Amino acid sequence: MPSPIPVHRILPKGFSPTITLRPCSSPNQLQGKDQHFSFAKQYKALPRRFWYTVIWDELELLDLLGSGGFGWVYKGTYYGKTVAIKKVRKCTKNKLAARQSFWAELNVAHLIHENIVKVVAATTSVPADPEVEDSVGTIIMEYAGGTSLHHRIYNCADPLAMGDCLKFSSDIVNGLSFLHSHNIVHLDIKPANVLITETGRCKIGDFGCSHKLVTGNDFTPSVQVHHLAGTYTHRAPELLRGCNATLKADIYSFAITFWQMLSRDQPYSGDRQCVMYAVVAYNRRPSFSSVFNDSPMGRKIRLVIDHCWDVEPNDRPSAKQLLESINNLEAQL
Repeated sequence: MPSPIPVHRILPKGFSPTITLRPCSSPNQLQGKDQHFSFAKQYKALPRRFWYTVIWDELELLDLLGSGGFGWVYKGTYYGKTVAIKKVRKCTKNKLAARQSFWAELNVAHLIHENIVKVVAATTSVPADPEVEDSVGTIIMEYAGGTSLHHRIYNCADPLAMGDCLKFSSDIVNGLSFLHSHNIVHLDIKPANVLITETGRCKIGDFGCSHKLVTGNDFTPSVQVHHLAGTYTHRAPELLRGCNATLKADIYSFAITFWQMLSRDQPYSGDRQCVMYAVVAYNRRPSFSSVFNDSPMGRKIRLVIDHCWDVEPNDRPSAKQLLESINNLEAQL
């Protein structure tokens, strides 16, 4: 089945249409029909110019992990290895947005990092199955565990210890630092998009709002976001004003997430439009509770958060600078 997306117009740089758009093409078969690669051991060694695609006979869907406007996420197996499978839903009201979301997920398809959910395979081709006819494409990712940071914050009886908050924050910012070194801005950093593995490591996932930045005349990497990307409670004020997105937008979103880890509260209440107006017009931010004021470490974390959600993007720290600050705080515990 051919790709529904105009190949000459929308394929990312480095994408190989000859290989990728074959309905049954796969990194396991790129070297010829008679040679077969072990998925679990050898796909990392494949040339990075080959974008992974799906062998449907080797894919088995097990449990539905979640669903929403983006589509569906399943737990399953691929070549016997446990994976997560994301099917991006067609949006009848905005078909272009659905396609953009799918391709945005592939901004990190060529990247491997311990704090980033790894893309294993992806394709816009789908088998003749009624269950997937409503899908723009399928993305197979590593299975990073069934627990999100959002679940850990709000659905567990025990609050996160200060040390755990700093450890998780270090993981998130380490992932952001890696993304930003490749000029990729996530634009939807929030607890629900951070997964916690069985070993307690945080991994950033859900790149459906991400963008690859380009360097402008002032040599600052940025991109014009034509829609309000991300979650409004975590969206940087410059994005609410319609300005270009820079890497510092993720730093703002991280500040809200860091605040949530310690406060165990929701950032804002009330009408969505009123909240966004207050953030832009009155520099409104979530309130600091006693946990940020009753200990020396809490007060130091408050200073870090204040710095990260500064109204001016240029006054916020870079991910690299922020990682140094958080690691210094960890060393003081």
